Amino acid sequence: MVDGLVSIIMPSWNTERFIGESVQCVLNQTYSNWELLIVDDCSTDNTDTVVSSFKDPRIKYFKNERNSGAALTRNYALREAQGEWIAFLDSDDLWIPTKLEHQVSFMTEHGYFLSYHEYEKIDEDDNPLNIFVTGPDVVNKRKMYNYDYVGQLTMMYSAKHFGLIQIKDIKKNNDYAIRLQLYKKPETEAHLLKENLAKYRVRKKSISHDKISKKLKSHYDLFHICDEKPAPVAFWYASWNMWYGFWKKRNYEKHTSQLKG
Repeated sequence: MVDGLVSIIMPSWNTERFIGESVQCVLNQTYSNWELLIVDDCSTDNTDTVVSSFKDPRIKYFKNERNSGAALTRNYALREAQGEWIAFLDSDDLWIPTKLEHQVSFMTEHGYFLSYHEYEKIDEDDNPLNIFVTGPDVVNKRKMYNYDYVGQLTMMYSAKHFGLIQIKDIKKNNDYAIRLQLYKKPETEAHLLKENLAKYRVRKKSISHDKISKKLKSHYDLFHICDEKPAPVAFWYASWNMWYGFWKKRNYEKHTSQLKG
């Protein structure tokens, strides 16, 4: 494990349209002590060509032998990570250039092991959707089980404190599953850095557009299969999550016009 190094986990699958911009936003970081671990899940487009065009030695490109899904792909990258800090960036999302610098500083200055920050939403063509997302100042275990307030592209944690994180093979909510693994360590809290440091791309086929019944099933699988909760408890958490999802949007997702003044 290398002190001060940030290991950036980036799974990819058929994102040739976006991954170049995502890699470039890492290269643009003002904090230079990072490694970018891209694991491609058997893409059938030109992802290879796009990634190969970047020659920076800090970019490490791996490929699954067979299509494995996001959960196992992230597991692979996490096993390869050498950094003191772990961060996540999907191959269609973007970071502001000061993201790593400000978040590492925030965590080291306060002695935090887990943090997240604010972000905004964009569409597939990089157009702003004028939606700003924040969250509670501190997310304790109870809040994390109520709802996943921590955006994957905003999270950073200490590998020294939490060790190697691996999750079970679930098709959806595997980013939430990573956080539930972190919260198995006693007294885990995620602290909010109140700064907009990322852009989350809303795509037409994302889980955000699933029907309510599918969302409920994916949350049930998360708590039952991955978190190993008994079926009734898993159903309770899944239902509770659905309710808190509406509450979170009302309280922590704002149109930018609401932020003025």
